[in-house]
Amino acid sequence: MKGFVLGGVSSGVGKTVATLAIIHALDDAGYKIQPAKAGPDFIDPSHHEAIAGRPSRTLDLWLEGAEGITRNYARGDGDICVIEGVMGLYDGDGSSTAMVAEALDLPVVLVVDAKAGMESVAATAYGFREYAATIDRNIDVAGVVAQRAHGGRHEQGIRDALPDELDYFGRIPPSSDLEIPDRHLGLEMGEEAALPHDALAEAAAYLNTEGLVDVTRDPSEPSADTEPHAAEPTNATVAVASDAAFCFRYPATIERLRERATVKTFSPVAGDPVPDCDGVYLPGGYPELHAEALASSPTLADLSEQASDGLPVFGECGGLMAMSQSLTIVDGDTYEMAGILPADVTMRDRYQALDHVELDATTETLTAGSGESIRGHEFHYSEASVDSDARFAFDVRRGDGIDGDHDGLMAYDSLGTYAHVHAESGAFDRFLGLIEP
Repeated sequence: MKGFVLGGVSSGVGKTVATLAIIHALDDAGYKIQPAKAGPDFIDPSHHEAIAGRPSRTLDLWLEGAEGITRNYARGDGDICVIEGVMGLYDGDGSSTAMVAEALDLPVVLVVDAKAGMESVAATAYGFREYAATIDRNIDVAGVVAQRAHGGRHEQGIRDALPDELDYFGRIPPSSDLEIPDRHLGLEMGEEAALPHDALAEAAAYLNTEGLVDVTRDPSEPSADTEPHAAEPTNATVAVASDAAFCFRYPATIERLRERATVKTFSPVAGDPVPDCDGVYLPGGYPELHAEALASSPTLADLSEQASDGLPVFGECGGLMAMSQSLTIVDGDTYEMAGILPADVTMRDRYQALDHVELDATTETLTAGSGESIRGHEFHYSEASVDSDARFAFDVRRGDGIDGDHDGLMAYDSLGTYAHVHAESGAFDRFLGLIEP
């Protein structure tokens, strides 16, 4: 599967809109597109899926390692992979867009905001291309997409200024129809606020589709050992919460669970009973937006009872919040949660943590053995106040965790963390191994 990376000169430059327009253009040209995201984000990939019609793959060196992202890429399904970058091209010490492009040996198409520039757009792009050599990195910036660019003299000025080393792949015209609403944690999810197809079709008409196809390249390939951990099926059954409150899950994680176990989904917001299972996975999401429904749902009470009887429950971020004793939202209203973990969670007006994290397990737990380290990502607006006798599974080597020094709140045979982990970490293989009957 050939591909390219869509990098930006900065955050907020319009990478997601450009990515969606490119997916639309290539799809119209008859290509089957596999979207992907460089970075740990869950929200941008939901917009990719809404347009491409298939889940977007997560490519993050910190979470997966170089072999992990090549394996994850290779499992994609399409003719061309379009990878949206994170932040600016070179930003991020754990897994920048440039690092992902270099690891996969794929070219970069640079998104440049052209609303107030012409020749400066070319200068900016050329600087991004030449910067790679100054830091001894193999980054191939192949050309540009001009975001928020008008036609006529504006577009021609950009094209004329580009040096021969950089191709012009078209423009995204300014349009109020190409704006995705946002809220805390980022944009609204794709199923809530997908961009209209007619607006994307109009933008796609200004892109050089043939040029984008020509710039695609075969990626570096994974080693012969295509799986990082044993992939034998187990007899385990995993119940996975799946609804608007629990929507942050990596496709590779669900794939891994389905490869090795029976997966049953349920909706706590809808009041579904907890399925008959050997363990429960509560992904992250937006429990704060559905706190009233969760508090009145019989699902959390059912989950609490079963957890106290020894059913293993693993919750990430939003899952941790739902497993807590209470959740107080920004307007001050407090709602009772499952009460599995000895913590009370409060939403804040600004984010409390945003980083790649590394955790050292100090005891045996659902996702790591004692003495093992695990990498993940945290991004949340809530903070958790824990009881003085709380038991933690992890010391924080990098990141904030629950209290700045620890993460992984434990109770019964259950675990709640602020860290999101990827299937390539081995965490879910350990989880399945522990819950298998």
